[in-house]
Amino acid sequence: MNENQNQMTYSRGRRIRNQIRSVVTNPYNVIVVIALILLTYFIVLPLLDMISTSVTLAKRDVRLAGGHAGDFTLYYWKRIFASELTKNLLLEPLFHSLTIGFFVSVLSISIGSILAWLMVRTDLPFKKFFSLAVIIPYMIPSWCKSQAWLSMFKTERIGGAPGFLASLGIHVPDALAYGPVAIVCVLSLHYYAYAYLLVSGALNSINSELEEMGEIQGAGKAMILRKITLPLVLPAMLSAVILTFSKAIGTFGVINYLGNKVNYFTLSSKLYMESKSQNTATAFALALIMICIASITVFINQKMIGSRKSYATIGGKGGRTTPLRLGVYKPIITGVLLVFFAVGILMPIGILVLESLMLKEGVYTLDNLTLHYWIGDGVPTIMEGLPGIFKNKDFINALVNSLKLTFVNGIFGTIFGQILGYICAKGRGKFHGKLVEQLVFIPYLIPSIAFGGIFLSMFSHEQTLFGVTLIPSLYGTFALLTLTSVVKHLPFASRAGTSNMLQISGELEEAASIAGAGFFKRLVRIVFPLSKSGFVSGFMLIFVSIMKELDLIILIMTPKTSTLPYLAFQYQSGNAPQASNCVAIVMFSIVFLVYALANIFGDADLAKSMAG
Repeated sequence: MNENQNQMTYSRGRRIRNQIRSVVTNPYNVIVVIALILLTYFIVLPLLDMISTSVTLAKRDVRLAGGHAGDFTLYYWKRIFASELTKNLLLEPLFHSLTIGFFVSVLSISIGSILAWLMVRTDLPFKKFFSLAVIIPYMIPSWCKSQAWLSMFKTERIGGAPGFLASLGIHVPDALAYGPVAIVCVLSLHYYAYAYLLVSGALNSINSELEEMGEIQGAGKAMILRKITLPLVLPAMLSAVILTFSKAIGTFGVINYLGNKVNYFTLSSKLYMESKSQNTATAFALALIMICIASITVFINQKMIGSRKSYATIGGKGGRTTPLRLGVYKPIITGVLLVFFAVGILMPIGILVLESLMLKEGVYTLDNLTLHYWIGDGVPTIMEGLPGIFKNKDFINALVNSLKLTFVNGIFGTIFGQILGYICAKGRGKFHGKLVEQLVFIPYLIPSIAFGGIFLSMFSHEQTLFGVTLIPSLYGTFALLTLTSVVKHLPFASRAGTSNMLQISGELEEAASIAGAGFFKRLVRIVFPLSKSGFVSGFMLIFVSIMKELDLIILIMTPKTSTLPYLAFQYQSGNAPQASNCVAIVMFSIVFLVYALANIFGDADLAKSMAG
C-alpha cells in the first residue's frame, strides 16, 4: 500500500516537474516574461517614479516646506490645490485645457465625420484626390500650422512685424491672431483626420441596405441619417473624441506659439514652465492630473461604447454600398471642399515657403525676396550672423539626428511592436495577453511633454541593482532620445502589430509545429514573412510620427542631440521665423516623401495606421 502511494506521489511529482519544465522552456512563455519585465521597467516604474517624486521633498524646497530632503510631503499638491498659486497654476490652465479639448473635439469630429460621409456614402467626384488631400494636413505638424497661422493673421500690436493680411491694410482682431480661437482653429484643422479615418472605416463596414430599408419604409434622408447611420458609427465617433480630446489637452507646441504672447496657458504649457524652472515635483503633479483626465475620458468612452457592442453591421450575405446622389448640390459641395483643402493644405505650405524667402519679416514686396535663409552666407546683422540652413552646421546636425532617430526608432519600434502584437494576438482572451495590452496602453495616457520629463528624471542618473550599474546616466545622449521615443510610441506600434498578427491564421503555425518546426523557425519562416506589410506600415508610422515630434523631446534636448522640430522651435523662439520656416519645409518634405513611398511600395494603408 505504502509502495503504491509512493509510486503515485512520485508520478504526480514528475508530472508537475515536467509541466513546470515545459512552461519554463517554452520560447513563447520566455518572450512573454521578458516583455512583461521590460514593460514594467520602462512604463510602470517611470509612472511610479513620477508619483513618488510628487510626494518627496526636494532639497531646494526644504526652506519653504520645512523638514528634510527626501521626506514624504504633500507640499507640492498643496501648492497646486490650496495655495495662492492655485488659480494661476491649476484652475485657469485646467479651464483653458478643457475648453481647448472640448471645442477642438466638437469641430474635429464634425469636420471629419462630414468628410467621411461624403467620401463613403455619396457620389462625390475626385475621390482619389480628396482621399489623399484629407490626410495631408495631419502630416503637417500642428506647430508648423501655427507658424503659418501667425504669418497670415499676426498683428503689429502683439507680434511685432505684421502678418500677410495686416500688410494689406486689413484689420485683424488680436483674438484671431492669438489665444483660444486661433488655437482651436489650428488644432481642429490638424486632428479632424482621426474622425475621418475612424468614421470612414465604420461607414465602409455598414451595408447600405440598412439605410435603403429605412427609405423603403418612407423615412427621409435626415431621419435615416439620424436614426440609422449615426447610431451605427457612434462608437467610431466616440473613439475619435477620445483620441482628439487627449491629444488636444496634452499639446504644447501650438499653445506655445499661439498662447504665450497673450498669457494663455494650459496644463501642458504650465508643466513645461515648471520643468524648465527645475520644479520637477510640481511638474509631475500636473502631469498626474492630466493623466487622470485622460484616464477618465477613456473610461467614459469605454462605458458608452460598451452598451453598443451588440450592433452587427457585417453579415454573411455580402455587403454593397449605393452612393447617395448629391444632385444639384454636387458642384457646390465640391467647390466648398476644394476651398477647404486649399485653406488647410496649400495656404499653410504656401505661406511657409513665402515667409522663408522674405529677408525682412512682414515686408511683402518683390525686392524683399531672398534665398539668404536657405543658402546665404553669414551676415552680422541678420539672424545673429548665422548662415542659411544648408550652410549651417546646426541644421546639418539636426537633420542627421532626425534621420538617425527616425530610422533607429522605426526599426526597433516596429520589431518590438510586432513582438508585442504577436503576444497580444496569441494571448487574446488570456490573462497575460490582456496584461501586456494594458501595460502597452499606459504611455498613450501620459502627455508627451510629461513622458519626456519622466524619462529625463529617471535616466539622468545611473540605474543600479544591488550595487551593479544596469543603465548608466543617459542625460544628453542619443540613447535617451531613442529610449523615450520607442516606449512612447509602443501603443501605436503594438496596435499595428496586433492587427497584423490577427490576420495570420494559427493553423499555419500548428501545421509547421506538427512537421517538427521549432518556435523560432516558425517565427522566421512563417510569421515574419507573412507580416511583411505590417512591418512596412509600422516602420513608416513611427518614422512619420517621430520626424515631426516636438512635445515629447523638448525637455530632453541638448545642442548635440537637437532635431529638426526642436531647431525650428529654437529659431521661432529666437525671432528668426524665416529660418524656422525653412526647417519646417525640409521636415514636411521628408515626411511627405516617406508617406508617398509607403503607399507606393508598402502594400499598407499608412493613413489608417496614423489613427492608432
